Amino acid sequence: MLTGRESLSRLIGKRRRFLPSLQSVLSSPIQGSLNLSSDKNGSLAETQCSKGKVEMSSSDWVTCPVCGNKVPGEDCILNSHLDGCLSRRTKRKLTQLTLLQLNFGCSQSNVQVSSSESEKLLTSDLYKSPCDSEEKATCGFSKVSPSEGKSHDQWRRFLQTESVKQIDMAGSTENPISDGRAKIMVDVPALSADNEEPRHLMDETVDDISGVPIDTFIVGRKFSDVKYLNLGASISLLRDPDNINDSNAIKVLSASSACCKVLGYLPRELAQYLSPLIEKYCLTFEGCVIAVTRSSLHAVPIQIVCQNMILNGEKGCDNFEVFKHLWQKVLQVVEFAKNRPPNTTKYQENFCLLLQEVLRSSPHLFTDDEKKFIESFTSLSEDSRRLFVRLYTRKGPWFRLSTIMYPEVCNCQQAVKELSANGYICLFEDITELPEDDMKNLLSLLTVSELRDILCTLKKKCNRGSRKQNLIASLLSCYKGGSCPVLPHLILERTDICTRISSEAESLFWRAERLFFLNGEQDLSAFLLVDLGIVKYPTYNCIISEQIFSSKSDLLAYEEAIGVAQIMDQSLDENNFELVLRCIMIAESRISSSSEKLIETSTPELMSTFLSCFSASWVYSKVILLGISFLEREQRYNDAIHLLRRLLNCFTCDRRRGYWTVRLSIDLEHMGCPNESLSVAETGLLDPWIRAGSRMALQRRVLRLGKPPRRWKTPSFPESIKRNITEVHIQGRPLNCEAGRKSRFYGEDGEQCGVEQLALQYYATEGGGWQGVHTESGIWLTIFGLLMWNVLFSDVPNVFRTRFQTGPLDLETDHFYLARMSLIESHLQKIHDGLAEEILITSWELHMGTACRGVNWDRHSLSDLRAAVSCIGGPCLASLCRHLAQDYRSWSSGMPDLLLWRFHGDYRGEAKLVEVKGPRDQLSEQQRAWLLLLMDCGFKAEVCKVSPVLTST
Repeated sequence: MLTGRESLSRLIGKRRRFLPSLQSVLSSPIQGSLNLSSDKNGSLAETQCSKGKVEMSSSDWVTCPVCGNKVPGEDCILNSHLDGCLSRRTKRKLTQLTLLQLNFGCSQSNVQVSSSESEKLLTSDLYKSPCDSEEKATCGFSKVSPSEGKSHDQWRRFLQTESVKQIDMAGSTENPISDGRAKIMVDVPALSADNEEPRHLMDETVDDISGVPIDTFIVGRKFSDVKYLNLGASISLLRDPDNINDSNAIKVLSASSACCKVLGYLPRELAQYLSPLIEKYCLTFEGCVIAVTRSSLHAVPIQIVCQNMILNGEKGCDNFEVFKHLWQKVLQVVEFAKNRPPNTTKYQENFCLLLQEVLRSSPHLFTDDEKKFIESFTSLSEDSRRLFVRLYTRKGPWFRLSTIMYPEVCNCQQAVKELSANGYICLFEDITELPEDDMKNLLSLLTVSELRDILCTLKKKCNRGSRKQNLIASLLSCYKGGSCPVLPHLILERTDICTRISSEAESLFWRAERLFFLNGEQDLSAFLLVDLGIVKYPTYNCIISEQIFSSKSDLLAYEEAIGVAQIMDQSLDENNFELVLRCIMIAESRISSSSEKLIETSTPELMSTFLSCFSASWVYSKVILLGISFLEREQRYNDAIHLLRRLLNCFTCDRRRGYWTVRLSIDLEHMGCPNESLSVAETGLLDPWIRAGSRMALQRRVLRLGKPPRRWKTPSFPESIKRNITEVHIQGRPLNCEAGRKSRFYGEDGEQCGVEQLALQYYATEGGGWQGVHTESGIWLTIFGLLMWNVLFSDVPNVFRTRFQTGPLDLETDHFYLARMSLIESHLQKIHDGLAEEILITSWELHMGTACRGVNWDRHSLSDLRAAVSCIGGPCLASLCRHLAQDYRSWSSGMPDLLLWRFHGDYRGEAKLVEVKGPRDQLSEQQRAWLLLLMDCGFKAEVCKVSPVLTST
């Protein structure tokens, strides 16, 4: 795969159905210094910059067995394409479509709380002193034990957030965008019924309780004795303490019937607080049905009123305070339920929450018309909202109306009409409305038999064993060639009415999703993964004092850059080299036009800030990096050199400068310019942004190229990089010795294994009784995450912005260490003094299973981690953690394969790190840099080289 391809794909995330204004961007003249072109056949044409390039052979095109697209038959191109296809197919995530098949509406908690237990809990909570309560804002995640983690109420609070308030020096609430210097505290959980105080109801006294109307719902209608209810029907409440699902359950009975038929139950959240009031204080409630529903299973709106109560004791006593606390909780639940009807499906609720959060936090990024369009979504019917979210999360872009059926959508036809009338979807019922440029997507709606039927109707050749993609390609070629203009009619005859998400809706909701998650890898499935208990996010405070996008123009430029990146990614899939070159030129022109402004207005600190990754220029730099890899593969080194110089000139404070400089030096050498290549390497060693493996690669290039007569003076660093690294040689019985394949051997037990497992067996026996694991960087990042947990999730402004982060945004930048220097150093001192194992155990017990950047809970056991930490020792661990804190990006990869340890007695031990190499492997520059760094930190490090046993003939 081309360097930078996987990173760009992660940045893009789910590909958009529509790319607004991208057509004009691709067709408009490009004001740039680079001119790339291709010939009429789409092959790369030679330009003045690419003299000496070897032309691509005109071999036959073949069909990719994975994606079905046509690919040039040349080996290198075909292999690269297959690598890309296979890597994308094997890394499928759990998608929203898969998760939506689960029914969240009827899920019940297994954790039951009786009314007496509930009262004890509330009483203890009531009398907790202010210093004992957690006043700090947390990012929506309650601190619950694993056994309590599946409680319905706790998971509900887990996903809810409080409104963002901007507080000035005087404590007044102001416009969040009026002053970028003010601090925004995100207090969560906000929408939780347990935290939101309905201020207009909190002044109720005990004397005022009787007669206060409470609006709620009858749920659990499947247990009802009455199928349909009449408007105004009288009801009463009855406790059901013997309910096996909920000991706090409250039945809703029909008061108009002599036999008191059961109509359903009160919502669990309300019954939790109302049940102790009914039992202990003898409250009785009556009410009526205030609205009827179309479905007999839907929640029915009701209104209940307290008729009488018995309260023993005077106001101000403990008994009265408990009563008042419970009543306040009841009012909070009722207030919260007004915006969350029980009929709302979970994915529908999550989608609405996402929209509300984005409009509240970033109103300046939407026009008034856009705000109205988004806000109008909540005014749609339940069916329309559910259907839209379903279609939005599907791949599409086209759907056959006849195949749209979902169990929670009662009337799909009516929902489609409402969505179409409000501009959320587009209906195509007439042949004149079918867009010609989307014919391929329309054909994909047809089945194989329907495609064959059309081919037979057109009297075209149709092989019985043809794949669907081949049939579509055949029909498209006929349509574009003009031999079958009736194809749209034939498609519409079979699909009937087709629909798709409108471009306006897709554009706005994609923007909202991007602003909410701040990346392309997460989507609505993140909510559902939490609901399922698959993912648990850590607790942290969101302190926001600076907007990521200060103006809408910045956001639109960022969106356009993401669109160009998507076109680039798609073009590589389709081998459309002309469009690939076009995207490279667009990206080069964009960073060229913005580089002068960037350099003039930015200080080094601002340019290196972690928020720079949300700029259009940063996205274009990733497009250019992928373009450089593409051009190098095509041996267009002059064009690659030009782009590398542009990147180095435009991004003067960037961690990627090391890779760019190494590639520039290598490409110059390819072009026969060793003197210039040497000069680039020497200049790069003076760059403070070039570190770790890249720096070592440049040093080794300087030593190799800088021999007399080019350079007579010996550099000052040869001794440091030429230090001897201990080598251990072992032999094994090989299973395969083929070049290009991973070496396999027979282990001591006769089973097949890799070189790493063979080395582990050697060190466990002949090597001295070592225990260990093969993890490369995995165990070190896990140890770092657990030891530095409190540092990672400490209160630092602007690094936590969403409720779905596994680490701070600045982790891979210099800002991480500089913003927490005193906290990090004090924590490292504890590790140095021997408290690492205690910190590790505490962190493991408190956060077990919580998602954290770099921490792998499943791969490493606590016993292994404790053994490793105790044997490594405090000074070495502190030094290693300091390097990761200072430069996580550079040092989070390339670590040695094996971590070994052994004990001497009960309390003393030693550790060793081993990089294992097979018969044809060599140390990379990053691996060499790691080994030397570990040796400097006091670790025992060595290289284990595995070779096949020599057999005598």
